[in-house]
Amino acid sequence: MISETKHFTDTIFYQVELTARYTKMLGTQLFGKLGVGLTPEEFAALDTISAHSELCQRDIAKLILKDRANTGKLLDSLESKGFIERELKSKNNRPVKIVKITDKGTKVYKDTYEKLLPHHQVVKERIANTDLEKLGESLRELREILEDTIDIDI
Repeated sequence: MISETKHFTDTIFYQVELTARYTKMLGTQLFGKLGVGLTPEEFAALDTISAHSELCQRDIAKLILKDRANTGKLLDSLESKGFIERELKSKNNRPVKIVKITDKGTKVYKDTYEKLLPHHQVVKERIANTDLEKLGESLRELREILEDTIDIDI
């Protein structure tokens, strides 16, 4: 027998949202304490840029789920710090600015990642690896279902 959910706060959707909010708060606090010169959003963009080549602003926006205007602000900030550069290229016969990580950006990315690892380890020590793997897989499955059912207009 399936039990009825009486309140939105009892749903998996609310639990995921609440967890995301805590994660964002923790990230903001942690980045501030570490003094790495990046926000969590800038780090996510830098991570995306370092993992993929030949991305334009629109591609990055889709990958980090930000609108193009906010993605543009993130990229402007990263560019002003010397962490990325934009190069005009042709993509599908249209001129686009391709974003590339600089040597300085690669160094700050790696340094920040190394500083974050011990803090991630604290969480991993409190949850069994198999449970983390199951959770990760369940969240991926949920995200894929949501991706199939929503319209992302970025």
